[in-house]
Amino acid sequence: MDMGRESRWEKDAMTVEIVFAFVTGTLLAAAVFAVALIPALLLGVSEPTGKAMLVGGALVGAAAGIRRLVSVLLRFDAHRRQGH
Repeated sequence: MDMGRESRWEKDAMTVEIVFAFVTGTLLAAAVFAVALIPALLLGVSEPTGKAMLVGGALVGAAAGIRRLVSVLLRFDAHRRQGH
């Protein structure tokens, strides 16, 4: 038995966790963007203001999604290092 190598189960667990982190990060980014998009559409704001709201929503959404992705993966790594 190779003590330095990861088992198939551990590799599968990592794959599932990466996909989970990516999907939840993407959904969070989309939700944050939608929160910025809805007021811009409902209020009928002017062109420059609407564009600024969309760009701001995209930036904040991307930041939230990346933060979610990183936090899930770091939590999984810490959990894995503890031997769980």
